[in-house]
Amino acid sequence: MTDFDRQMDAAVSAEERELLARIGEGPGVFAQIFGLFRGSTAWINLLMMVVQSVLFVLGVWAAWRFFQATDALVALRWGLPSATALLMALIVKTSMWPVAQIGQLRLELKRLKLELARR
Repeated sequence: MTDFDRQMDAAVSAEERELLARIGEGPGVFAQIFGLFRGSTAWINLLMMVVQSVLFVLGVWAAWRFFQATDALVALRWGLPSATALLMALIVKTSMWPVAQIGQLRLELKRLKLELARR
């Protein structure tokens, strides 16, 4: 608990303390990740995870073929698609992380609203 949290807890009334207790702490990492598959955008996030998984498997398969290649030209033909597919899978996965952070942002906004309403 930070110093600001202690000061805020000391300053709020019992009713506000009850509201803050209902808000609770921020969701954990796994709750944020699984929260992606709930709500109105769940189907988009599920589709993105399927695409990301396909790209990852394709990238690993092409990397396997790259490391088995004996000729430089054959290695390039497998290495470049492997690198591209793995980078695309990484980009798709990291594009979903800001969506998971929205819950954390909502919690902080609720705390700020409570603080402003108190004054």
